[in-house]
Amino acid sequence: MEQQLISFIVSGQLKPGTPLPSIRSLASDLACSVITVNRAYQNLEQRKFIQTVQGKGTFVADVQEGEKKQVADASLHQAFRAAIEMSFRLQNDPEQTRQTFEQILAEMLQERRRDG
Repeated sequence: MEQQLISFIVSGQLKPGTPLPSIRSLASDLACSVITVNRAYQNLEQRKFIQTVQGKGTFVADVQEGEKKQVADASLHQAFRAAIEMSFRLQNDPEQTRQTFEQILAEMLQERRRDG
């Protein structure tokens, strides 16, 4: 959940000043513990992705572009690393992995051209 919120903030899907649900409300919506949501909000606030205003609620912070880029790059790196690790666990060799990546990239580029 924490990583998803970061992704939404970094990508601009959640704009600065956007109010976030209360901890209890979000825990209920996600069917998880209030403690889990509270910990995520604390981590996000410590990393300056959100800010809590006493008596008003929790809001998306105005994250600097450099920080957004750094987080986006790290997230992308982590996702690629996980995909490559999975490919190797499935006993694909590096060439198969590269070909699969290139095939998916080509498919997605075609979809984007067609849709946009």
